[in-house]
Amino acid sequence: MNFFAKLNQAIAQNQSLLVVGLDPNPEMMPRQQEGKIDDLINNLQTWLEWTIEQTSGHVCAYKPTLGFYQALGVAGLELLDRILTKVPNNIPVILDAKHGDLNTSTVFAQTIFEQWQVDAVTLSPYAGQDHAAPFLVHADKGVFFLCHTSNPGAFALQEYPHPDNPFYLEVVRQVQSWGTIEQVYLEVGTNNPDIIRKIRAVAPERTILLRSIWTEGADFQQILKAGFAGNGEGLLLTISLDLLAKENLAQEVQKLNQQVAQIRSEFIQVGSSCELWTSNVCLLNQHPHQELILQLFDIGCLLFGEYVQASGATFSYYIDLRKIISNPQLFNQVIKAYAGILKNLTFDRIAGIPYGALPTATGLALDLHRPMIFPRKEVKAHGTRRLIEGNFNPGEKVVVVDDILISGKSVMEGAAKLESADLKVEDIVVFIDHEGGVKDRLAQNGYRAHSVLPISEITETLYEAGRITSEQYQAVSKHN
Repeated sequence: MNFFAKLNQAIAQNQSLLVVGLDPNPEMMPRQQEGKIDDLINNLQTWLEWTIEQTSGHVCAYKPTLGFYQALGVAGLELLDRILTKVPNNIPVILDAKHGDLNTSTVFAQTIFEQWQVDAVTLSPYAGQDHAAPFLVHADKGVFFLCHTSNPGAFALQEYPHPDNPFYLEVVRQVQSWGTIEQVYLEVGTNNPDIIRKIRAVAPERTILLRSIWTEGADFQQILKAGFAGNGEGLLLTISLDLLAKENLAQEVQKLNQQVAQIRSEFIQVGSSCELWTSNVCLLNQHPHQELILQLFDIGCLLFGEYVQASGATFSYYIDLRKIISNPQLFNQVIKAYAGILKNLTFDRIAGIPYGALPTATGLALDLHRPMIFPRKEVKAHGTRRLIEGNFNPGEKVVVVDDILISGKSVMEGAAKLESADLKVEDIVVFIDHEGGVKDRLAQNGYRAHSVLPISEITETLYEAGRITSEQYQAVSKHN
């Protein structure tokens, strides 16, 4: 069983999103006893084993911090080995290593995953994807990338170059491209709901491990509501270290579980309702998709500022269409807008580009009663190792569906994978076109590109409706 399945099974079985740190920190150990190092190790082991016994039915994961064990020398690493054997097989272990050294990444990954048999690890992302790769080749394991820390001294780096487009959000954007939602996770330390909300907006599908949320004055309810994904999932919460010193630990953890469950239930109930949106403007020259454009802006799918794209280019806007799947009436409008184009095309199957366009392709398949397939973003090293998921016949014509057309790279890569299986691709349909001659470049490669909305029409409508300023409008116009 891979980490993703094991984690979700533990969440369901114990009805918990809580993670317990198994750290041999003498300062946190109840009734600390003086004595030789052997006595200290024995006392720490007794405490950690008791912690596991008290919490194993109430948590979804354990997280030992490697640094605490290393600080105790050889005896500490031997202690870690013994503690790992005490964790029930149904509860995953996340080794909090914050590993960041490229040169030792391969051997370290082999040691923790193959010898120690932990299920996941935390890494520092700053050595880049090359550092992550030796861990990600273990396809059944999980990797948590540190994206934000609560340490005040990190503020200057994390908020650089500007709070509206901070560096930590670029880290979030980058690491998502390194692996699937089953492999790549985010670690975030903060008690600021606004920071969590920004990260969730950039990574709506990723699981976030939240730390440092227990400081005095923090609004626990707002923190959770900012971090939950649309279905009330996608969060792991580390238990406060102070709680681990309680003699009635099991009862305290269960009480916390109930508190989290209540907030989660309220969040799901609110999110499951479809809010009625009405336009508050009346323009003389209405765009055919005026209300759709305004809704996308109002729910935060269209953002304006300085944003670094996955390609490294900086745009004066950022588009995140993944939020629409949590708004049924808006999602239906988007599907109908796509369908208006696809109805005039000739094709046998619909192919969605992972991962952003897969919900859209699914909706179109249901709406148009056409079969769907999709080219994998990466080929797994196990199972069928298919490049294309779904049933198809060689020679069939496929229409490619994606969310936004910026450089054309992702759709052409997807089309190339489909064509390698002897499928024919002539038409590519996207929701938003960045313009700048991208359709012409696709035409040079033999593809007809269609879009629901060009960015120029979006900004024109938003400017006329008073949603964006003249400066924001002009900044986007310069790019086109």
